[in-house]
Formats: sequence, C-alpha cells, structure tokens
Amino acid sequence: MKFFIDTANLDQIREANALGVLDGVTTNPSLMAKEGIKGTENQRQHYIDICNIVDGDVSAEVIATDYEGMIKEGEELAALNPHIVVKVPCTADGIKAIKYFTSKGIRTNCTLVFSAGQALLAAKAGATYVSPFVGRLDDICSNGVDLIAQIVVIYRNYGFKTQVLAASIRHTQHIIQCAEVGADVVTCPLSAIKGLLKHPLTDNGLATFLADYKRVNG
Repeated sequence: MKFFIDTANLDQIREANALGVLDGVTTNPSLMAKEGIKGTENQRQHYIDICNIVDGDVSAEVIATDYEGMIKEGEELAALNPHIVVKVPCTADGIKAIKYFTSKGIRTNCTLVFSAGQALLAAKAGATYVSPFVGRLDDICSNGVDLIAQIVVIYRNYGFKTQVLAASIRHTQHIIQCAEVGADVVTCPLSAIKGLLKHPLTDNGLATFLADYKRVNG
C-alpha cells in the first residue's frame, strides 16, 4: 500500500519523506488556505516546491467547476511538473474532464467520492486514482471503510487500473482498516502515519533493554 501525506505544509512533507515511506502528497484549496498560500501564482509555485521534495505523485486540485474551466486549469497544473496529478471533483463535468485528460495522457485523481457508483464512473473514464472520503462518511453514521472494500471488489471484478486512494483518514486505525480491505493508497495526516509506530510494549521493551545494558556495562 502506498502512503501519501494530506497536507500543504512543507515541513511536514519533509518529515514524512525523511521516514523513507512516503510515496506522494495530496493537497486541496482548504489545505493551501491553512498554510496561508494565497493567489494562483503562489499556489502553483507551492506545488512545484512540494514536487521538489517528494519523488512521487502530487495531487493538485482544480478550482473550476465547469468542464472548460477544468480542462484549462488542469492542463496548466499538469505542465508544472511531471509529478503532478490533476485532482478533479466527481461531478458530471468532472467525469467528462477525466475522460479528456486520460486521452491526453494526463493523470487524474477523482476526488469527493462517496459512493460505489461514482467510483465506477471514475474508473470507466480512466481516472488514475479515485478518492473515497472515509472520515466524512463516518461523520454521517455511514461506514467509510465498507465503501473502500466495495470499490476494491468492483475494480477487481472488471480489471480496472484505477487505484483506490482512501482519503479523509482521521486516525491510525483507519489506515489499518483500509489496508485490510485492499486500498491501494491512503492519504493521511502526518500524525496518523507516525501513530503506526506507537505501541507501549515497544517503549517498555526498549526501556528494559537499555536499563539492562546500563546495569551490566555501567
């Protein structure tokens, strides 16, 4: 399973990359705003800065909601760096745009996916990634991990090449659950990735080893 970090914070991206397990980055307008990145030119330079850190795919989201606007913006984003994957919302115009980008060899990430039907259409259009939002479904008393499992089965049934990218990951358990049902990718906060390292028995065992070493060796 690939690990993407879901942030626009360069320090967090560097830290995740230094762990040696980072495969890519996802961003969106909300994450850019959180980092105070304002203006189209500044945001696009920020995408380039991210691409210079990570040797992997970097999802850059279009702001336009109409087909023509998505095409124009998506082509501009794709031209910034070979690592860029154009992130497109799962709407009628978005699916049309994904089909166009696929025909031009531009990789895409179909985002804001909340149903198997949406994921099926994204795969039919040739999306590189599809991003079901696990946490947001959990927020409305649905089960986000069940949706991941359902999409994985459908894609395997028909041999779709689209990768299932589990998004809106809230905690470490989400990562494990998505891995169990076969997600190709998870994109998550740095805290969730680092949370995979935590176990009290590891801490206690290490403390015991060090204490024994000190007792014997002084």
